[in-house]
Amino acid sequence: MAKQIDDEYYQLMRQIQAADFVLVELTLYLDTHPDDEAALQQFRQYSDYSRQVKQVFEQKYGPLLQFGVSNNPGPNWDWGKGPWPWQV
Repeated sequence: MAKQIDDEYYQLMRQIQAADFVLVELTLYLDTHPDDEAALQQFRQYSDYSRQVKQVFEQKYGPLLQFGVSNNPGPNWDWGKGPWPWQV
């Protein structure tokens, strides 16, 4: 039986994907423009935002990766409890 996944799951996942996409693009830009302070500030802003959204996601739905954002499995191993990729 497939797990029921609410709309917030997908909303948070889209926010994570968008923020991480911006971070990849800013990384590429900063590789060639390392002195651009505005781009560096944007990188810091999106890095913080990505981390915050991932923490919210993991608190509600479990770890995104086996080591999670917090890098602390806590008292239980929750890696296998979330929906599998083919279930979302």
